[in-house]
Amino acid sequence: MTSSAETVPVRVKLVRPGANLPNRGSEHATGWDLYACLESDITIGQVPVLVPTGVAIAVPPGWDVQVRPRSGLARRGVLCSFGTVDPDYRGELLVTMYTTSPAIRHTVHDGDRIAQLVIARAAEPHFEIVDDLDATGRGDGGHGSTGR
Repeated sequence: MTSSAETVPVRVKLVRPGANLPNRGSEHATGWDLYACLESDITIGQVPVLVPTGVAIAVPPGWDVQVRPRSGLARRGVLCSFGTVDPDYRGELLVTMYTTSPAIRHTVHDGDRIAQLVIARAAEPHFEIVDDLDATGRGDGGHGSTGR
């Protein structure tokens, strides 16, 4: 970690035997791998399945914790739902996994990397009702309006 990076204390409780701490895949990765903590294999299909990680965490208020898919699994059509872990949640992290096609089945084994945690500062917004918003080139163009 570079000296300019801000660190946050994340307390971790291992709630199942054999649970793994979140771990980075490379020195500068911003996502921390979450691992399945299973007594037996789970087969994933299109119906969402909760996969236990065996860990519970505590982060201070003001931090945003997100669960995100792993790109290697996503490339094969195996996803997890994006999720937010609120700073006051103290339960086990469970990852909602599913596949993108009925033709795809994926077996999760104990210790498999199944998702990533990304932790960042959370802004504390102040919402203000206004009559108009400032004009931009995009305006109110929605999904796909930028041509990509």
